[in-house]
Amino acid sequence: MFDMTSLVILLPAIALAAYAQWKVHSTYNRYSTVEVSRHLSAEDAARRILTAQHIDGVSIERTDRRLGDHYDPRKKVLRLSAPESNSIAAIGVAAHEAGHAMQHAKSFAPLVLRTAIVPIANFGSQLAIPLFILGIFTQLPVLMTAGIILFSTAVLFTLVTLPVEFDASRRAVHALEQSGMVTVEELGAVKEVLHAAALTYVAAAAMAALQLVMLLLSANRRR
Repeated sequence: MFDMTSLVILLPAIALAAYAQWKVHSTYNRYSTVEVSRHLSAEDAARRILTAQHIDGVSIERTDRRLGDHYDPRKKVLRLSAPESNSIAAIGVAAHEAGHAMQHAKSFAPLVLRTAIVPIANFGSQLAIPLFILGIFTQLPVLMTAGIILFSTAVLFTLVTLPVEFDASRRAVHALEQSGMVTVEELGAVKEVLHAAALTYVAAAAMAALQLVMLLLSANRRR
């Protein structure tokens, strides 16, 4: 479906994605064995942040997926993969997810937008490529165009995700710094963990954007 020129376009994103995965896993593994001096758990840290921000009604649950920590704004549930851990990595991630809860409480616009387009983006990402390929085989440009439009919603989701994730990390660092739950040295390590995690979202956005470019180039050649 694509020629070598189109495929070469993806190489930078593939390299960035591989580096981002290596970076986040190596950084998390490094700091998952380093305990904070205050001896509080990731769940304690998240709860203290929420309490300090006067955020009620958010429950904290365990998720069995490693690095599957996330905040569900629809159910107001903060899920942590290691809630009992008092490592720098676990506390940094928990604070980041609490940052998402803060965004939700403040109706942070990018988070509101991302939450709204999740169903559309999921639908678009699943149907876009099959529809585009069908358009090629049937020689119906309208199907290729529809595939491109649907895939664009997935690209939009990855782009909107960037300010959401960066802002959550900023809120997490600020909350940990203001609360005194970690030392200055530990806060630096938390920043390393969160910066590594943020790189995966940058890589995802780059990959999606370049895939969209490939679709546009392929469609243009067939018209």
